[in-house]
Amino acid sequence: MKFNLIDRKSWDRKPYFEHYLNQKCTFSITANVEITTLLKELRNNGMKLYPAFIYMVSKTVNSRVEFRTCFNDEGDLGYWDKMIPSFTIFHSDDKSFSSIWTEFSNEFSEFYINYQDDIKQYGDVKGFFVKENVPKNVFPISSIPWVSFTGFNLNINNDGNFLLPIVTGGKYFNQEGKTLMPISLQVHHAVCDGYHASKFIEELQLLAENCYNWLR
Repeated sequence: MKFNLIDRKSWDRKPYFEHYLNQKCTFSITANVEITTLLKELRNNGMKLYPAFIYMVSKTVNSRVEFRTCFNDEGDLGYWDKMIPSFTIFHSDDKSFSSIWTEFSNEFSEFYINYQDDIKQYGDVKGFFVKENVPKNVFPISSIPWVSFTGFNLNINNDGNFLLPIVTGGKYFNQEGKTLMPISLQVHHAVCDGYHASKFIEELQLLAENCYNWLR
């Protein structure tokens, strides 16, 4: 997957990037996304919510360059053509978790098959990173399905150079006849502003509302 270098000298975001990078400034936003229709359609099709959530998040991340901007292993600033989700899976017997990745496809049916194949192969394997050959262009997704949180913050030090989004989903709940799911997005202010975070939540909501277009 191609990593496109950014010319920082001519980059229109340069002053914002340098200011917030020097400050090591990250921020998070938590919002409830309505999944009433999505959950109904998934159940009608015998599908699970977690892979659909991972798909929607990945599709949203891939829709905007701000969410694909990072440093590569050589310390160069740029953005990937495509991001691949790295997500946590829970082991109910010992309450531990593992992290695996699944190749992303814009076609949900193809991604769902990839997800199922990986769960079948690695779902019961204990350890932190159990699927080898982790691609360079991955970003983290996790889930806390036991609590409907109203805020969540996950901090990565890494000298303040971790620029990719971190997305966490919570326990969905019913309110006024609607099913809502809390979503937390953590970003680095060097590459993302409040506008970009807002568009992330907005695009997730649109995908949930228009699930007919990609579930079938």
